[in-house]
Amino acid sequence: MNKYLVTYHAPAETMNDKSKMTQENMNKYMELWKIWTEKCGSALVDLGTPLGFGQNVVNTGQEASNRNTCGFSILQAENMDSAKLLLEGHPHLAWDQTCDIQIYQQMQMPG
Repeated sequence: MNKYLVTYHAPAETMNDKSKMTQENMNKYMELWKIWTEKCGSALVDLGTPLGFGQNVVNTGQEASNRNTCGFSILQAENMDSAKLLLEGHPHLAWDQTCDIQIYQQMQMPG
């Protein structure tokens, strides 16, 4: 089995709109996440957490990240295609048309 890092992305404007959600809408959105986690079952190794206030660290210093990464999860699957199947119907994609998900296979460290 391979592990996959799933990162969730949304523009700052979308994130700000989410903070203005009513409690009822937030509950409905979180229910979609619950349904997704149940669908994944044991393939969901780590649900992860929301992320914010990212920093871009380079040789010349630091600056705010412009990648708009707002969360992560870790999945386990036989291959990339199987991992992508787990993301079909993901609630993050239903939140807003500007949202996207990236998925990366975790590689073994040499040695």
